[in-house]
Amino acid sequence: MISDYFVFALKGIRQRGTRSWLTMIGIFIGIAAVVSLISLGQGLENSITSQFEELGSDKLTLLGKAGSIISPAASSLSGNPITVDDIRIVEGVEGVDYVVQMLMSSSDINYRGESKNLLVYGLPPEESNLAYSGMSSWVAESGRMLEDGDRYKIFIGEGIAYESFERDLKVRDRVEIRDRDFRVVGILNKVGGPDDYSIYLPIDIMRELLDEPEIVSMATIVVRGDFDPDEVSLGIEEALYDFRNEDEESASFSLSTSGDLLEAIGDILGIVQWILVGIAGISLLVGGVGIMNTMYTSVVERTKDIGIMKAVGARDSDILTIFLIESGLLGLFGGAIGALIGVGISKGVEFIAYKELGIDLLKVSINPELIGGALLFSFVVGSISGIFPARQAAKMRPVDALRYE
Repeated sequence: MISDYFVFALKGIRQRGTRSWLTMIGIFIGIAAVVSLISLGQGLENSITSQFEELGSDKLTLLGKAGSIISPAASSLSGNPITVDDIRIVEGVEGVDYVVQMLMSSSDINYRGESKNLLVYGLPPEESNLAYSGMSSWVAESGRMLEDGDRYKIFIGEGIAYESFERDLKVRDRVEIRDRDFRVVGILNKVGGPDDYSIYLPIDIMRELLDEPEIVSMATIVVRGDFDPDEVSLGIEEALYDFRNEDEESASFSLSTSGDLLEAIGDILGIVQWILVGIAGISLLVGGVGIMNTMYTSVVERTKDIGIMKAVGARDSDILTIFLIESGLLGLFGGAIGALIGVGISKGVEFIAYKELGIDLLKVSINPELIGGALLFSFVVGSISGIFPARQAAKMRPVDALRYE
C-alpha cells in the first residue's frame, strides 16, 4: 500500500517535470549553502584544533594589550608593554619550564632591487625550536632552522621564498633588512597561514636592529609536565599583577592557555557559521513557499483525478498521504541536488584556497550526519509545505471533483 502512495507521488512529479525542477531551485540553493558553509566551517575548526594539539596544552601565551608589532615609523610599543623584566618574573613562577620571548616588527625587506614590507620575528633559536618541535608546520622545507650562534641569518616562510618577490629566494641568498645584510639559511614548510609570509631571525639581532633592548612583543610560556597549566597561569597573573602594580581590571597584559584560545576561536567561528546558515535558511523558506504553490496548482489540475480515486474507494487519508509524500519528495530531491552542489562548492573553495592563496587550514569536513540531516530536513520542509494543499485535496467531495472542468 505504501509503495502505491510513492508510485502516485512520483507520477505526479514526472508529469510536471519543468515545474518540479523550478520548484526545487529554492530548496537546493538553501541546502547547498548550508552544506558548504557547515562543512567548510567544521573543516576550518578541525584544522585549527589540530594545530593547537600539535602546539600542546602545556603552553601559555603572554601578550601586551598595547599591541605587539613595532612598525617602521615607531620606535617602540605604546602604553605599558611587556618587558624582559616581566619575563624574569614569569620564569620565577613555580611550574614554568622556560619562556620563548618574541619581538615583532613590520620591516622593509630588499631583495635584488625589490622592496616589500613584511613581518619579522625575533626569537631565541634554541628555545623556539624546542617549544615548537612537535608542530608539523615548524619544519624546514629546505636548509635548516636557526641555531644558537647564528647572527645575521634568517629563516623565511614558503610564501616569501616563492611568491613575495619577482625572483625566488633560495637558501644562501641574501636580503637587506634595516640596512643590514642577512643570509637565508632555511625555508619553512608551507603551512597555509601568516607564517608563510614571515621572517625569523635571532632575537638579539632583532633588538640590535630596532635598538630595543627591553620590549617583548609576546611570549610563549612552556609549563612543566607535572603542573596544571591553568594553575600556573593563575600564579603568573598574580606575580605580574604584583610586579606591575596592576589588578584584573587595570591589567595591561593578557595571558591565555591553548584551550582559551581554541575556545575563543571556536565561539567566533560558530557565531559566524550560524549567521550564514540562518541567511541560507531564508532560501529554504522561499523554497518551501514554492512547493506550497506548486502543490496547490497540482491539486487544482488533478481535481478530477482526485474525484475518480475517491469514487473507487480511496479514503481521505489516502489522498492526504499521496500529496504529502509528493511534496516531501520534491523537497528531498531538491535537498539531494543541493547536498551534491554544496559538497562541490566546498571542495572547490578548498582547492582554490590552497592552490591560489596558499591557505592550508581551509579543509572540508563532510560527515554522513551532515548529509543525512540535510536530506531529512529538506524532506520535512517539503512535507510541511504540502500540508495545506494536501488537506484541501483530501476534503474534496467526489461528486464535486468529478464535475470539475
